Amino acid sequence: MKKILIARPLPKEVTSTLTGCEVTVREETVPLSAAEMRAALRDYDGVMPTLGDVFSAEVFADVPVPRCKILANFGVGYNHIDAAAARAAGVEVTNTPGAVTDATADVAMTLMLMSARRAAEGERLVRSGAWEGWHPTQMLGLHLTGKRVGIVGMGRIGQAIARRCHYGFEMQVSYFNRSEKDLDFPASRVESLTALVEAVDVLVIAVPGGGETRHLIDETVLGAMQPHAHLINIARGDVVQEAALIEALQAGRIGGAGLDVYEFEPKVPQALRDLDNAVLLPHLGTAAHEVRVDMGLMAVANLQAFIDGETPPNRV
Repeated sequence: MKKILIARPLPKEVTSTLTGCEVTVREETVPLSAAEMRAALRDYDGVMPTLGDVFSAEVFADVPVPRCKILANFGVGYNHIDAAAARAAGVEVTNTPGAVTDATADVAMTLMLMSARRAAEGERLVRSGAWEGWHPTQMLGLHLTGKRVGIVGMGRIGQAIARRCHYGFEMQVSYFNRSEKDLDFPASRVESLTALVEAVDVLVIAVPGGGETRHLIDETVLGAMQPHAHLINIARGDVVQEAALIEALQAGRIGGAGLDVYEFEPKVPQALRDLDNAVLLPHLGTAAHEVRVDMGLMAVANLQAFIDGETPPNRV
């Protein structure tokens, strides 16, 4: 009987659906250590890892002939797994596309509204007891309706965000993407990232993580943003050069930022935490019970196909 390791606790309706195997659910909520990852590759036939479980080339090198034949990632992003090293070791990698789309787009809109309308800052003011009451110029923010939004990465999540912006807020949508997209809403593709950044009131990052997009949003890109513009990141933390973003926010060179991910997550610099013009969420993109169940069931479907000798439906 095949042995399966699930790297984090999941809703019971997820773990109970696996059949024909022996399932171990790791109870810790922190990422797997390097030693745990090596042991997982040696001792289990399949593993369900997730964000933070860094299955690097070095880990695979330490276990050149792994017993494990599938890493069924819980999540759509898999840049914490060296997929090339996995394939070279004979390990299939799968993910959970689709299940995360709407929930992540909803959090992007949450961050847009919170940053543009200074909601987090206002909530802190009320809690502090320092609020002296309403007046006409109190905490004036950016009105989103009718503004121009720029989407960096027009995949499933980028499109879901753009639809919400267009249909919900009558925003003009521009996007930067490797290829033109056939969309069911009006949007203009911009050939240059700098040209996009210069033109928009809100810049939303929705690209996959990995080496190709690391520090895509750097000092130069941030310097091209309009001084009232807001940066929203629901992608991966290292897509944005965090030190450059902190400097831009401290200097008031951009209007604000809404972040659900961080370059060195879960470590968030004190300098970033001190800023009133930064909205900071603890990676809530898919944090809804129904969504996590859907993600888990999709990851389980990949594992179950492997157990049954079939091709997993969501190979990367």
